[in-house]
Amino acid sequence: MAYLARLVAACLLSLAPAGLGASGLTPLTDRTDILGWEAVGRIDVAGHGYCTGVLVASDLVLTAAHCVFDPRSNRLHHASAFTFAAGYQDGTSIETRAVRQVVAHANYKAALGPITSNIRHDVALLKLSSPISTFTAAPFAIHSGIAPGNSVSVVSYGKGRDDVMSWQKQCDVLGRGAGLIAFNCDVTFGSSGAPVFVKEGNRARIVSLVSSGRNADGDIVAFGMDLPANIAHLKRALRVLPGYATTGTSTPQPTQIKRITVGSGRKTSGAKFVRSGN
Repeated sequence: MAYLARLVAACLLSLAPAGLGASGLTPLTDRTDILGWEAVGRIDVAGHGYCTGVLVASDLVLTAAHCVFDPRSNRLHHASAFTFAAGYQDGTSIETRAVRQVVAHANYKAALGPITSNIRHDVALLKLSSPISTFTAAPFAIHSGIAPGNSVSVVSYGKGRDDVMSWQKQCDVLGRGAGLIAFNCDVTFGSSGAPVFVKEGNRARIVSLVSSGRNADGDIVAFGMDLPANIAHLKRALRVLPGYATTGTSTPQPTQIKRITVGSGRKTSGAKFVRSGN
């Protein structure tokens, strides 16, 4: 745990853009390449670029909390600002949905930026306007119990590969403690919210999300969070959110309504800078 705390505290550097093929990153350029990964998709945010998201139910998309906040006001975007494109590739998707409701973890404080306490709670759920058939895109289950030295993989979008889902087939868990997980996975701007997978039997399960990271002297370190308790919190928040409300943490925070079409807004929101804190 002490090693992980020092590692997070040291990460004051930005993520440098990664090229296709770097660190074992494989571009999934053909439609057949994404078979089994259809539940991973791109979340476009009107006027604010995009993040990566993943279906954890037919109508629920998991992503990073910092992706759903307006960085200028530190308030949640209105749900209508979001579009989720499952299996997005070269301007098309397997299924595209508008978003009806958004909840972010109540312990995520957007105004504080990427301090360690925020990384622990950097999770959000988007409730889609209508479900995506599980026959089209099968949601992923959540895994717990990952340990340092275990191998994981990441499926994400990112700067320089905006329209291509990319898969890093193997990277390693560097440390875990106090609700934080560190990986040596190849992530860049736009990879925020990307699912980190561990293989269990014949099916991958989500062990964490990409929250933030750094690239120092060619060594990439990404940070994520433990998920089970965070997701349970989000689902409770979503259940108590009034039906008319479109956004919320512990209470709704509506903002200006915006519209979007898939593929608009090329500015990436990106994985964030990191500083130490509580």
